[in-house]
Amino acid sequence: MAAAATQTPAPTAGDKSRGATEAESEDPRWKPVLDLPCQLTVDLPLPNFKVADFLRLQPGSVMATGWRLTRDVPLRVNGTLIGWGEFEGAGNRLAVRVTELA
Repeated sequence: MAAAATQTPAPTAGDKSRGATEAESEDPRWKPVLDLPCQLTVDLPLPNFKVADFLRLQPGSVMATGWRLTRDVPLRVNGTLIGWGEFEGAGNRLAVRVTELA
């Protein structure tokens, strides 16, 4: 007697009930790459920022940026744009909340 396999349908673009990351991480094809390291960067323009400014950075330093406060910042993984996010405080740390995927 053969066991019947059940498969959860993949979420569509309009399906908000289940995130793509959750569905994809359950797919066994993703297992070999889930633990690979990647570089996540947040791109912000810093006009007139110099090496000397970089060397003076300390915990708690504040830098002026050309980015508007209400505008989401671009998020890149290994140089590829993956979405946008917004800054928020998380305890005594600065965090980025993903607001839109590319």
